[in-house]
Amino acid sequence: MNLLSFWTVDRGGMAATGERSRSRIATVVLLLVLSFSSVSLAYRPGDIVPMSKMGQYHSSRTMWHDMIGKHCPIFGVNREVLVPIAKPTGYTGADPYKISFQVGREKYQTPWLYVINRKSSEVPMIDVHLRYAGGDLHGITAKVVDMPHHYVEIHPNIRKQFWDPQHWPKHVLVRYTWEEHSDIDVTAGFYVLFGSGVTMSFILSIYILQSSRDKLARFVRETVGEGGIPSGVIAKVE
Repeated sequence: MNLLSFWTVDRGGMAATGERSRSRIATVVLLLVLSFSSVSLAYRPGDIVPMSKMGQYHSSRTMWHDMIGKHCPIFGVNREVLVPIAKPTGYTGADPYKISFQVGREKYQTPWLYVINRKSSEVPMIDVHLRYAGGDLHGITAKVVDMPHHYVEIHPNIRKQFWDPQHWPKHVLVRYTWEEHSDIDVTAGFYVLFGSGVTMSFILSIYILQSSRDKLARFVRETVGEGGIPSGVIAKVE
């Protein structure tokens, strides 16, 4: 019985194999980078959460203006800050003035909040409620409430300056309250981790297999070169 074996060395094919190997390596690296990108974008406790503000008086509306750090929320930290409100263009005091906030890189937006001439004799306070899980901001709500009397007693100038028509900018107390939500589903989390592990194992297996093929092809090429056998020669074994 005859056993035929032959080696065909295709240098163009070897080059193409090398290109495919490099392409697969780049794919693996890209997947690893994407898997860690969400971690790098997550907030950490104590981080400043970016925030911007827009105002409207009559039909005149301002652009979004970034607020400085000391007026912004601090991730996971309950606190109160005094936010300055500049005098609107064309302000006469006859109509209400409202503002809206845009919070976080996710740009969660609050509804319009009436802060001046809101048909109340009390100094307003904006109550901002922020929901988060882990390092992610999941949403916000905001509403205008009457400033508690003990705040007014501690800071009597706030009331006086707020109702003074000649005093600008006004200062409105903003209270940031954080609430942590646990969105962990153990079963779903297990399946996600299992699926991720299988996917990564499959990708690494392809990479290892391709690497082994490249090494084998290089070994054959070097062996054929050292033996002096021309490309395409068929060796017959009886």
